[in-house]
Amino acid sequence: MKTRAAILREPNTPWSVEEIELDDPTENEILVKTLAAGMCHSDEHAHDGTMPAPMPLVGGHEGAGVVLATGPGVTEFEVGDHISCSFIPSCGKCRWCSSGQQNLCDLGAHLMEPEMMGGGFRHHSSTGEDLCAFLKLGTFAEHMVVSVNSAIKIDKDIPAGPAALVSCGVTTGYGSAVNRADVKPGDTVVIVGCGGLGHAAIQGAAVTGAKNVVAVDPSEFKQESAMEFGATHRAGSMEEATELVGQLTLGVMADSVILTPGVLTGDMIAPAQFLTRKGGTVVATAVAPAMQMDVQLNLFEFAMMNKQLRGCLFGSTSPRQEIPQLLSMYQAGQIKLDEMITNTYTLDQVNEGYEDMLNNKNVRGVITFD
Repeated sequence: MKTRAAILREPNTPWSVEEIELDDPTENEILVKTLAAGMCHSDEHAHDGTMPAPMPLVGGHEGAGVVLATGPGVTEFEVGDHISCSFIPSCGKCRWCSSGQQNLCDLGAHLMEPEMMGGGFRHHSSTGEDLCAFLKLGTFAEHMVVSVNSAIKIDKDIPAGPAALVSCGVTTGYGSAVNRADVKPGDTVVIVGCGGLGHAAIQGAAVTGAKNVVAVDPSEFKQESAMEFGATHRAGSMEEATELVGQLTLGVMADSVILTPGVLTGDMIAPAQFLTRKGGTVVATAVAPAMQMDVQLNLFEFAMMNKQLRGCLFGSTSPRQEIPQLLSMYQAGQIKLDEMITNTYTLDQVNEGYEDMLNNKNVRGVITFD
């Protein structure tokens, strides 16, 4: 079938919205009409070349839609089902899935390979050029073919925008606080970087009962927005936050510091370390440049103060459990998802949407396909 998609052929070139040819789903795949796609910073990492994604590619990895057709062997879905994508696939069989760590599923090792999980390509340009689907999804398209391992059935009455956000950013940020930082009632938590990931982490810390939730971001707009999502205090930098947290805790410092900036760099670890109390935890959640090896850390202080530095992938949780759970919390009014969507865009406005993100105009932008 013919459909339209946003294509990236080379790093640091504009997204090109083109008509493409989309093949029928093969074994264990489904054809989905896309309803909404979140504009996550990870696609910008592919765009600027700091994430080594295979190209040319159809962008997008946050998405929600409705099933139009099923391939051979599909029993989990039927036509008309609504789905949220999971950028981390889960097979349900590997060591990690079977031990409740679906975010570490062995299928994730293949996300940067050009072909689909079932082999071959489903997306082709008008000239017959094979196109990769970013992270095996490619949600920046009016239609997509995805593996059942990357799709999660959701209630049909959940709006498409919130359903798209839990594909990556919300689940990752929320889990950074609740699962990886293990926030407890009464804690002091610092969230560094207040985009989509950061706003979700703030909500996770607030829902868990943190006493002080300090939002750190150089953007005044994002600082102000964070206060509406559960932050109790705000600061423009980690240096400013260090003084503030010292006052709030009488010098004890933060129980946890969660790093959710647009780009994570090695020079952010040391100031986060000194923001953290004895025995506290620093959680590194955001994407760093793939080839970066240098990290600043005071090893003496780190060891002698019994601190922890933890990585976090997809909120350190199982997508098939967490995505429906977060959407049920949204339906119950316990977390805010609609309010995280600052602006919506058409597919043709994809470049404008990412320009707005880079200019700190959005908490999260969403492409809608109505």
